Amino acid sequence: MTGAERDTGYGGDNGLADGLDRLWTPHRMTYISGEDRPEGGYEKPTGCPFCLAPGLPAEESLVVARGEHVFAVLNLYPYNPGHLLVCPYRHVADYTELDEPETVELAAFTKAAMRVVRHVSSAHGFNLGMNQGGVAGAGIAAHLHQHVVPRWGGDANFMPVIGRTKVLPQLLADTRELLAKAWAAA
Repeated sequence: MTGAERDTGYGGDNGLADGLDRLWTPHRMTYISGEDRPEGGYEKPTGCPFCLAPGLPAEESLVVARGEHVFAVLNLYPYNPGHLLVCPYRHVADYTELDEPETVELAAFTKAAMRVVRHVSSAHGFNLGMNQGGVAGAGIAAHLHQHVVPRWGGDANFMPVIGRTKVLPQLLADTRELLAKAWAAA
């Protein structure tokens, strides 16, 4: 096999090899193409994955912990292993729409998420944030969610910077199991 055949996966006269290896992440195409979006969008609770997740079995929903007003769920398209979302059960879009008990529990769950992820994976730091509205980058703007993204020294290596690919060394089901066990013990 020539270098061109090895690098592109095709035989014959197909141009010069680029010398790059390929790390295929086909699960991301669903997110990129939007084919997993419900027909009516996320505006109504019936099509909102954050409204549906708490009713599913934990292993299927990726819910890690449940509170009275909020829950923690793994991001289906994580930036890093252990990327959690803290969501109110109530379908609200804006942080200012939360009532006091929801606000307090959201903050407590965010702190707990940080402690649990540090315990399980020795995260060096975190990015915390909410994207309020589609123009601010919210993929599901209709249902508020707080991102808790663990970070490690050197985790923004050449793959996302140059290769526009994120390497995730752990399956979501395995991450969920580790975090759920640690959360219960915390």
